[in-house]
Amino acid sequence: MGAIAEAFQQGGIWMYIILAVSIIAIGIVIERFIFLFFKYSINAEAFMAQVQKLVIANNIDRAIKLCNAAPSAALPRVIKAGLTRANKGEVEIQNAIEEATLEVVPRVQKRTASLQALANIATLLGLLGTIIGLIEAFEALEKATPENRQKMLARGIALAMNTTAFGLVVAIPTLIAHLVLSGTTKKILDEIDMYSVKLENLLVSRGKGSAE
Repeated sequence: MGAIAEAFQQGGIWMYIILAVSIIAIGIVIERFIFLFFKYSINAEAFMAQVQKLVIANNIDRAIKLCNAAPSAALPRVIKAGLTRANKGEVEIQNAIEEATLEVVPRVQKRTASLQALANIATLLGLLGTIIGLIEAFEALEKATPENRQKMLARGIALAMNTTAFGLVVAIPTLIAHLVLSGTTKKILDEIDMYSVKLENLLVSRGKGSAE
């Protein structure tokens, strides 16, 4: 802990700015992890297999209740929108699914992309601290008196190295988290796209069968 406190002192205000960026990033990672892995996710394949069986059995009400059993999950919300229009025409079913998708997608994507920006900001702040530290070091060589030169040179180099290191310490885990969360986000959105089209085709086919 003493070494960390000393590094912060040597890095100056830039260390605290990078720390603030890291706190924001940690908050976003925790919030997105909870939502993407526990609230929005569902076993899409198993869920849709059940929905398909209920629709084929003409048990739309039970299929809707199945969606209500996971109200926070992204896919059931979109599927429910289509099921509530199951006895309408093809256009109404399609419009309901599209409208629900437009509501759900921004919530799934929310804030994940900002992690990449925060990682870049942490890296750039570290780089800025490095440049300022090097400027101080060169000024020490040029202007400082012989007895103060070594002390000022060491302070400038310490500022440069500590801010660079801390910026990278924040940026690298943030980018890794962004990679993981982006992959999960894409998986959820791909499932919505695929299974909403399958449901639409199933309901349209059901409607045509009933009409015939």
